[in-house]
Amino acid sequence: MATPNYGYEKRQRELAKKQKKEDKLRAKSQRKADGSHDDQPDAGDEDAQPTSQPPGSNGG
Repeated sequence: MATPNYGYEKRQRELAKKQKKEDKLRAKSQRKADGSHDDQPDAGDEDAQPTSQPPGSNGG
């Protein structure tokens, strides 16, 4: 019976991780080039409140 080649498996995991990271970075740069910012509220949205503090609290 053959023994598992753990080095090969580790290398495959590292390559998959690297590929996923590159894809994510490429997608991020593509979104930046398109000009769409999903993580920021619209300029016309006056009701947008930060989720970390309730309205009316000054944090201190």
